[in-house]
Amino acid sequence: MDYVSALVPPFVMAVFFIALVVTIVKSQGGANKAKEDAVVDAAISRAESGQPVRD
Repeated sequence: MDYVSALVPPFVMAVFFIALVVTIVKSQGGANKAKEDAVVDAAISRAESGQPVRD
């Protein structure tokens, strides 16, 4: 039974890590992708021009 208790924590962490990666991949793109890209492009252009960033 010691081998079971030794294998459970890494197995549980692997399952949670895989679930996290799947969630991140699924959240990429979609309906808000163009809106998010526009916000990032605006922030990059402001940073390159030296203007302060306002929220």
